[in-house]
Amino acid sequence: MTYFLLGVISPIILNLIHLLVGIYITKSRGNMYGVGFSAIGFISKTLGMVFLTWYGVSFVKLDFRIFVPLLAFFWFITHILEAFIINDYMNKNISKK
Repeated sequence: MTYFLLGVISPIILNLIHLLVGIYITKSRGNMYGVGFSAIGFISKTLGMVFLTWYGVSFVKLDFRIFVPLLAFFWFITHILEAFIINDYMNKNISKK
């Protein structure tokens, strides 16, 4: 259960929060601010992943051979989905003009 919570649910929630903020910024402020937030968000998501890795491996004592690939896989998949969704909102902003 701990592997599921920290390795699957945590990166999904992390990227979902980032996605919602990114959609809000892109819709309300425009594409340039949306791209800027995505660039800054890369740093915040990286720090989040480093924290989750440290917390899971050092603090909770999860097996890194299972936990790190699980965490990285779900982070990567949700990261790709986020990119396509934000791109769709940016394309909608272009077609409004």
